[in-house]
Amino acid sequence: MIIKMLVVLVAVGIGDENIRQEVICAETGFSRAAEAKDATKFLSFVDPDARFITGRVSRGREEIGQAWSAVLAAGGPAMRWRPAFVEVTSDGNLAISRGPYRATSTAEDGSVSESWGHFISTWRRNEFGEWQVLFDSGGDAGMTPTDEEVAILEAEPDCP
Repeated sequence: MIIKMLVVLVAVGIGDENIRQEVICAETGFSRAAEAKDATKFLSFVDPDARFITGRVSRGREEIGQAWSAVLAAGGPAMRWRPAFVEVTSDGNLAISRGPYRATSTAEDGSVSESWGHFISTWRRNEFGEWQVLFDSGGDAGMTPTDEEVAILEAEPDCP
């Protein structure tokens, strides 16, 4: 009876929604690590074979850590992002997330500047069942966010 109920739950997409929520929380935790300037935690979300694409390609945790060192340093620009869309493959081991990000910098004179854009992250479940970013890229820097994008960024998903 329990197995039959489980099969029914998966058939109606409940299992997919749970996995999707795991990815939402992984993406949110990844951002929270950057917000806290916690490089160790930030890099724990990065797959050992990851590729991050900005102005150039950073390969692996060490290069990605170097590329993000200014953001992760005290006094560096503040970054925050949240997923607006998450899709998971049918086997539950790969996912893609997309959403808005905001980078905020404070100049020496105290003036604050913001830049908004969109990110795309590809997540892979590792052998321990943890989600890690395999590919990451951002774009549209300098865009004007919609009210919906601002709301997404300001919302806090129900994640630990």
